Amino acid sequence: MLKIDNVTFSYDDIESNNNLEDINLDIKKGEVILLCGESGCGKTTLTRFLNGLVPNFFDGKREGEVYLKGEKISKMPIYEISKHVGSVFQNPKTQFFNVDTTSEIVFGCENLGMEVGEIRNRLDYVVDEFNLDNLLDKSIFKLSGGEKQKIACASVSAVFPDIFILDEPSSNLDSASSWDLGDIIKRWKESGKTVVIAEHKLFFLRDVVDRAIFIKDGKITHEWSMDEFSRLNYRDLGLRQLNLDDLAAKHNEYYSNNSEFMEFKNFRFNYGKTRALDIDNVKVPKNEIIAIIGKNGAGKSTFANCLCGLKRSCKGELILDGNSLKSKDRLKKSYMVMQDVNHQLFTESVLDEVLLSMDEEDVSLAEEILTNLNLVHLKDAHPMALSGGEKQRVAIASAIASKKEILVFDEPTSGLDFKNMMKVSENLKYLQSLGITSFIITHDYELIMECCSHVLHFEDGKIVDSYKMDEQKLQEFFLD
Repeated sequence: MLKIDNVTFSYDDIESNNNLEDINLDIKKGEVILLCGESGCGKTTLTRFLNGLVPNFFDGKREGEVYLKGEKISKMPIYEISKHVGSVFQNPKTQFFNVDTTSEIVFGCENLGMEVGEIRNRLDYVVDEFNLDNLLDKSIFKLSGGEKQKIACASVSAVFPDIFILDEPSSNLDSASSWDLGDIIKRWKESGKTVVIAEHKLFFLRDVVDRAIFIKDGKITHEWSMDEFSRLNYRDLGLRQLNLDDLAAKHNEYYSNNSEFMEFKNFRFNYGKTRALDIDNVKVPKNEIIAIIGKNGAGKSTFANCLCGLKRSCKGELILDGNSLKSKDRLKKSYMVMQDVNHQLFTESVLDEVLLSMDEEDVSLAEEILTNLNLVHLKDAHPMALSGGEKQRVAIASAIASKKEILVFDEPTSGLDFKNMMKVSENLKYLQSLGITSFIITHDYELIMECCSHVLHFEDGKIVDSYKMDEQKLQEFFLD
């Protein structure tokens, strides 16, 4: 089905470290292949060879060939490749062409000139397959990150390609949606489809994948069957856990047991006439690492925007140290790392990005922060030339450098490997030692178990539970 023959590649941008060297791989029809390895190892670059983005959209020095059904992909026009290969990118916004969800789902079918009746049949099929009834006819711009990811998966699936190329498809999905994606991949496999998936999160793939391909520094260094892969020590390889049941919380180590709280009173926000946030009264401990959990679309990001003062029409108050903070006051005391970090990268270099968030520039401190996040070797690189995980860590570095009293992180470990997830965890603990309160919107069970000490559970814009770290409650939400 797919054959990679002696592929070596380096981007024209010499600062990039996502190159490939002497890649050889045969992928058979109906196989599910996992590409794994640390951030920046070359997984995404390899997927770009398989879907024709290299050389059609990404320039560089290239050797070797990739064959699709015996034909050289490099000689095929992109529209011809798209009939056979469907791709889901790490950032779904980069593949959207429409402003509403239904049009986006059927866009590929329309682009291939299918009959109206066939398009409607395929729309009905993927809506049922992905459980999307509640997302039809909605504005793309009003969806959560996870909801956008589901629309991207559905739009690719509607074309019925023979091959699916998925690059970090679970990065913004909640736990239930990740398990659903695993089931969908299983159904694709049963129908003879070929799937290549580059992922850091592994738990939802343990009963789906046939072979795991480990990439390090642009080279394939190991190849395992899933039976062999399931017996590995993942942390030694810098990989996430395959079985989340093996994790234990470390909350006793990081819960500060202080008696100080911040209080949210009558905290409400509407999108038009729709109530998106509705919090009567809740007290949250200060100087904690607080996990904000809930399904996609539960109101977590809306809460974060209101907390940071970014939604001026938000009603209610945040009481902190006896003071009632309005939106402009919260803006001064808080800093937010967005879910889509491309919105907050402005400068020409990684170092300048961190310096930008400081009241007074301190190069030594900025480099120390970058070192802690495994980024100092990229300090002169352009932020937009980095991988998704590297961009995420640059934004986190800027948040740390801002020295704000309240930090809000919206999915800070999406697209991050184990090593860099641990770096984020260590920096969150460091921030706690400085007296900073961190709110972490996350679907990352491993991160929560590693460092979080308190949990806020959202449903339909409301906080339905607020509790000190409780493994049983978390397992019920994430694993059941």
